Amino acid sequence: MSGLLALLDDVAGIAKVAAASVDDVIGQAAKAGAKAAGAVIDDAAVTPKYVQGFSADRELPVIWRIAKGSMINKLVYLLPVGLLLSNFAPWLITPLLMIGGCYLCFEGAEKVAHAMGIGGHGHEDHPGAETEVKDPAHLEEQKAAGAIKTDFILSAEIMTIALAAIPPSNFWMEAATLAAVAVMITVAVYGAVALIVKADDAGLALASTGRLGVTRALGRGIVKAMPGVMWTLTVVGTAAMLWVGGSIIVHGLEVLGAPWLGHFIHDVAYAVGHALPENLIGVGEWAVKAFMDGVFGLALGFALIPVGEKLITPILRKTIG
Repeated sequence: MSGLLALLDDVAGIAKVAAASVDDVIGQAAKAGAKAAGAVIDDAAVTPKYVQGFSADRELPVIWRIAKGSMINKLVYLLPVGLLLSNFAPWLITPLLMIGGCYLCFEGAEKVAHAMGIGGHGHEDHPGAETEVKDPAHLEEQKAAGAIKTDFILSAEIMTIALAAIPPSNFWMEAATLAAVAVMITVAVYGAVALIVKADDAGLALASTGRLGVTRALGRGIVKAMPGVMWTLTVVGTAAMLWVGGSIIVHGLEVLGAPWLGHFIHDVAYAVGHALPENLIGVGEWAVKAFMDGVFGLALGFALIPVGEKLITPILRKTIG
């Protein structure tokens, strides 16, 4: 009996350690995923465009197909590459992260330029979404394949940002955290996309079949609100891209030995924050820093637009199209 009790005590101890490890993985994954906010929101804003033109009964199957492709991108391709970089070439993470940050700034600035009616023709959100194929099955195949290729670019940004945000740990903790990031973000993004895509249908159903005037009014309100929701999502996604991209570059410059810009932004944010009431100091510092990172990201993005239009966009069209 004493041996059995000792065994049970050991099992309980192991279970506690395992539970603590799971908590650590989930906590680190949540923090790392939050760092990738710009690319995540952009992913959620872009994907609904890939199901435009399909019948309502094919929308969710197409989203499910893209979600599975996204999971494969993250877990099969990008996770092993990220772990190899982290363990054998960690010095490459910051330059790769800065390249991803430049792309976020370029894409965000191009959306701003397009909205302002300046610059070139710009590119559609992640080219390859449009096709002249009229056969529904072929159209679905081509759009899903294009969306999965596009997702690879965004997933690479997300996984690189998440990898850089993970605190130093052992190989298995990093692997588990990155896998948790991949699963959590994929479920969040494509779950949100499914809700967005089907919101119109749900609103129409409520408006036409609702038994109560309140439910019919709610349905009409949902239908009317969806264009505004999509516009808001696009604006927030663009702002997040510029903020995250700018902050990545600023931090990367600090790591590479050029901290002056980061120090300047910190000093301004500190001065403004401490000019506010005590209960607003933290919020004020964060808001000013995010704003200045975003302005820097916008300026860098505008500078990169000529390069992007002549180099990045043509490559993406050939790769994704």
